[in-house]
Amino acid sequence: MPRGPKKHLKRLNAPKAWMLDKLGGVFSVKPSSGPHKLNESLPIAIFLRNRLKYALTLKEVQTIVKQRLIKIDGKVRTDPKFPTGFMDVIQIEKTGENFRIIYDVKGRFTVHRITAQEAKYKLCKVREVKTGPKGIPYLYTSDGRTIRYPDPIIKVHDSIQLDISSGKIQDVIKFDSGNLCMVTGGRNTGRVGTIMSRERHAGSFDIVHVKDANGHVFATRLNYIFIIGKGNKPYISLPKGKGVKLSIAEERDRRLAQK
Repeated sequence: MPRGPKKHLKRLNAPKAWMLDKLGGVFSVKPSSGPHKLNESLPIAIFLRNRLKYALTLKEVQTIVKQRLIKIDGKVRTDPKFPTGFMDVIQIEKTGENFRIIYDVKGRFTVHRITAQEAKYKLCKVREVKTGPKGIPYLYTSDGRTIRYPDPIIKVHDSIQLDISSGKIQDVIKFDSGNLCMVTGGRNTGRVGTIMSRERHAGSFDIVHVKDANGHVFATRLNYIFIIGKGNKPYISLPKGKGVKLSIAEERDRRLAQK
């Protein structure tokens, strides 16, 4: 009988967003338990070794993080398997670099460099709003935070702009048609567009229709929608391609034009 939590993760079972090659060994890094689910996270080790190429082996990654050089959301993390996830801010003070973990249009985690100014805040999606003991209102966010006494206009599915150093809410972006959103799951992961409408399906999944900058309309589940801006103005900088997915033919034309 297997006892206890699983400690290993085979290469082929690792999330596709990590972009690991099939033949690079049998195993992969199993993220520790943390603020993000396994299939929506990216361990520090994969980010430093496979993306930034700052280390060649996991041993080197360990040496880097144990020197307390890596901050995630303003906190020094020394566990190489710590799971970073969508919207997390990674800071490497020694090189003066700031990154935000974000999806590209193909649904893969991308290295997105941001300014020091932008690294001071992050967006969080509101998962639940509740009332605790003694009538204290609080909310849960998508990255495992609990925030007490939020503004009463904040509802589930809204996004909040969170000041990383203080943990306070700076701004609220309502879940409304006409606002800018990014898709964080399913086939359309990484696409950015304006919310057109929401279909309610009692007992099933609510469907949201989104229109991107090129005028293409697509539909996705409500749970996969992450609001990132009011009107068509995003609160964060977007990675290359600005979240607009091109068809295969358009991609080919663009590649030929670059040659």
